[in-house]
Amino acid sequence: MAKILSGKELAQKMREEMKAELSELKEKHNLVPALAVVLVGDDPASMSYVKGKEKACAEVGIDVQKYKFDADYEENSLLKLIADLNNNPEVHGILVQLPLPEHIDEEKVLYAIDPEKDVDGFHPINVGRLMIGAPGYVPGTPHGIQKMLSRNGIDISGMHVVILGRSNIVGKPLALLLVQKKEEANATVTICHTGTKNIGEITKLADVLVVAAGRPHTVNADMVKEGAVVIDVGVNRVEDKTKKSGFRLIGDVEFEEVAAKASAISPVPGGVGPMTITMLLHNVIIAARKQRGIKV
Repeated sequence: MAKILSGKELAQKMREEMKAELSELKEKHNLVPALAVVLVGDDPASMSYVKGKEKACAEVGIDVQKYKFDADYEENSLLKLIADLNNNPEVHGILVQLPLPEHIDEEKVLYAIDPEKDVDGFHPINVGRLMIGAPGYVPGTPHGIQKMLSRNGIDISGMHVVILGRSNIVGKPLALLLVQKKEEANATVTICHTGTKNIGEITKLADVLVVAAGRPHTVNADMVKEGAVVIDVGVNRVEDKTKKSGFRLIGDVEFEEVAAKASAISPVPGGVGPMTITMLLHNVIIAARKQRGIKV
C-alpha cells in the first residue's frame, strides 16, 4: 500500500513554523503582515474559499482586511480599490477571489494588482519571473505540490514528472517550477492535456504523476507505473446519500486501485488543498518582509 502524503499534516506543521516566524517579526520589527481579500458577489464556493483563507490567516497571525461587494459592483470601482490598496503601505498582499461577475474583466483586474503585492502569483510579471527562475510569488497549488514532495523526502531531480492538465493555475506553473535547475526541482517534465494522444502510455512513464484534470475517474491503475508517486489535485463533488451534505469529495484518481500500485499518493480531501492555502500564507509573509526591507 502506498505511503499517504498528507497535505493536512504538513500544512499544520508549516503553519506552526509560520506562527513562530510571525511572532519574531512582531517582537523584533513590530510587523504584522496584512492581506486584503476582495470578494465580489455571493458565489457559495468563493465565499467558502475566502472563509478558509481568513481562518488560516487568523491561525498564524496574519491580519485580513476583507472587502465584500454585491455582484453588480462596477469594474471601475474595483480597479480604484485595487489602486488604493497598491498604495497602502499597511497592506502587504492583495487577493481578488475568482471568478468575478461577467461584467468585470478578470484579466484587467489581476493585471492591476502591484506585482509586489500579488500573493496569488497570477500577474504576468510574476509568471515571467517563474519562467526565468527569478525570485517572485509562485501560485499556491504548484508551490504546495513542490513542498509536499520535498518535505516527504521525494527528491525529483532527474525524475520524469508527468502533469495531466495545462491550466494557468496548476499545470503550466508547476511545469515551470519543477523544471528549474534548483533544489526541489531539476526534473524532466511532460505536460499532457485533452489534445494528447495515448495519454495512458505517457502517464505510465511517470516517476511522479500529477493529475489536475478537474474530472473524476480520469486516472486508473492501468495508467500508472508500479512504484510511481501520484499527486491528485482534483476536487470533485459526487452524490453520496449516506452523507449529511448529500455529497462527498473525490479526486481525479481512482484512489484505492492506484494506491495499491503507487509508492506514495496524496488523498482527496486532505492532500493538496491545505497546502495551497499554506503557500498563500507563505507569500504574504514574504511580501511583508520585502516591503519592510527585512531579509527574506
